[in-house]
Amino acid sequence: MPSSSTLFATTWDHRRYSYAAVLAATGVGLAFPNQAALLLALPLAVGMVVLGIAHGACDQLVVPARQPAGRAAAGWHYWLRFLLSYLGLAAVVGLLWWRWPATTVGVFFGLTIWHWGSADAPSSEQVPAGWWLLHSLLRGVLLFAVPAWWWPTETAAIVNGLLAFAGAAAVAPLRFGQAAAALGLLALGGHLVLWGRYASRRRWGLLRTELVEVPVLVALLLILPPKLSVSVYFIFWHSLQHVLRLNGWLGYPRAAGVSTPPRLRFNLMAQLAFFLRRAAPLLAISCGALLVLGHVLADRLSGETTWFSLALIVASIVTLPHALLVTLVMDAHHWQRPRSA
Repeated sequence: MPSSSTLFATTWDHRRYSYAAVLAATGVGLAFPNQAALLLALPLAVGMVVLGIAHGACDQLVVPARQPAGRAAAGWHYWLRFLLSYLGLAAVVGLLWWRWPATTVGVFFGLTIWHWGSADAPSSEQVPAGWWLLHSLLRGVLLFAVPAWWWPTETAAIVNGLLAFAGAAAVAPLRFGQAAAALGLLALGGHLVLWGRYASRRRWGLLRTELVEVPVLVALLLILPPKLSVSVYFIFWHSLQHVLRLNGWLGYPRAAGVSTPPRLRFNLMAQLAFFLRRAAPLLAISCGALLVLGHVLADRLSGETTWFSLALIVASIVTLPHALLVTLVMDAHHWQRPRSA
């Protein structure tokens, strides 16, 4: 198993590309608010394939990468168990959409809050388990609370479009407003508590990182409408950071034949090439399946709203097995070795 410093350390080299991409997209929204969707269309389309879809296309390699050196990485028994487990969990989500769509919308958003938030949390070497858990929940809530509060009409339209596509009743404006206010208060109050805790324990590095990342993300969520801002975050922040983190699990730079330590030389293109070579088989299958699904459901996809709703449902189906894998395997150190503050 790769060293903890390779796996979990959050470095400027890794984060700076996400910062730059988010700030660039925010700048486009500021400079060209009416043309932002058109100007960002191509980067988002390309990024969705090579990062958004691809970032889960190496999930099958996570468990073998955790095995101690000298043990068989993966035999056909593992591959069969992995395939059955992954597809079984995806089928459960599909069944939930069919039988209880309204409940499934809430479950999907809640799971996404956790998965995105925990991916952005500090490393295990920086914080004890309780702080990591709090940070994870607050970061995830922030990503939903800001659009719901600042763009209530647009955010409610996404939620209700998804419900309509799944055959469920829409959320009333009053109820949506109450939920947005509750999320906003939770995000604000929770972050003040977290930052106060960091300051009281003199965790100045963590506090500085928070005071950089939160304003960058809030600016993105305020300037761009929800469909664009969430897409930018998902592709160029969440997915990119997952790819870079997973490369450590898969042995980069040693497995890529790079002799210089990543702390001394960080090559983004080499990192992406390393990952995409391993993701290519499942990525190709996933893209092909999405094209077939779009063709089969073409009669129901009458506009942008229905296409976006279909994309969210497809994402939700694979989010459960993917998020469980990340939490129970890649983040297992948080649960197995809790630390006191």
